Amino acid sequence: MTTVLVIGGHGAVGRHTATALTGLLPDATVLTAGRHPEHAAPVTGTIALRLDTTDPSAMDAVPPEVDTVVMCAARGNVRIARACLERGIHYLDVSASHPVLAAIEPLDPTARRTGATAVLSVGLLPGVSNLLARHLADRRPGAGLRISALLGSGDRHGPAALEWTLDGLGSLHGSWTAGFPAPYGPRTVHRFPFSDQYTLPATTGAASASTGLCLDSRLVTGLLRAAGRPAVARILRRPGVRRLLLAALDATHVGGDGFAVTVHTEDAAVAFSGRDQSRATGLATALAVTRLPSLRPGVFHLDQAVEPLAFLGELAAHGSFTLHPLHPLRPVRPSAKQPPMY
Repeated sequence: MTTVLVIGGHGAVGRHTATALTGLLPDATVLTAGRHPEHAAPVTGTIALRLDTTDPSAMDAVPPEVDTVVMCAARGNVRIARACLERGIHYLDVSASHPVLAAIEPLDPTARRTGATAVLSVGLLPGVSNLLARHLADRRPGAGLRISALLGSGDRHGPAALEWTLDGLGSLHGSWTAGFPAPYGPRTVHRFPFSDQYTLPATTGAASASTGLCLDSRLVTGLLRAAGRPAVARILRRPGVRRLLLAALDATHVGGDGFAVTVHTEDAAVAFSGRDQSRATGLATALAVTRLPSLRPGVFHLDQAVEPLAFLGELAAHGSFTLHPLHPLRPVRPSAKQPPMY
């Protein structure tokens, strides 16, 4: 019988992951771990335990029956991944940080030696975005990919997600207009350092990939764009200012909880949309756990591990999300300054 440990299992994404696992794998034992589980609301159908990922010996406290670890925390990822794979424990990571994932990729020989599988880029962005990109890249070989994400600024996010977003401001430059499914329509997105754009050229053969972000609230998107200016971003990274801003972001929820991810080339696009991005990330991660028995040992990104449309279709059915099939884009005159929209 499978025993799955969800590290960060009491956070926004971890709770959804653990809850989904109890439904998808009714015979499995699901453990939720965090630094202070006694302060968190219990996750129905799971067993809570204390685990501090900043402790180098954290994995020594993991029950020996654990055969799968899902990382929904943002500290100690590489160390936890190495400890899991050295012990033959399967590992999945929801991190959107390219440096983190790039440091885990070289553990592939370790995973193959011990018979373990690691799946990276699981969740919504990266994750769903990777699968949309692979589906489109398979039909437009060698094309450049633009990944555009619209996230709900009224949705609730964990502290780690807020910190990562703040750290990403001003790190990349560039913007474009992307077409999103109704009710959003065309929006301007600003390039943001999600990991998918760095891994997809290698995993899909795409000529290039860029990922942009906007929020459903145009006002908040504008504020984020202003905050991304280098001079402003430097001020926001000062410890005192950073603490105040993180507290404000945690307390303020302007907008809704909808999301949409669109991937397009010059002449085609495919999209995925729904509500509650944390639930979408958690459910996608749980579905990836169910695929482990069919995967060979090694380290893979989600788009290398599953068939895109089958996985996205199952995710849409389980979560009441919508997969918008690949479709052609309207032709754009060569003089047009904006990339094509659908």
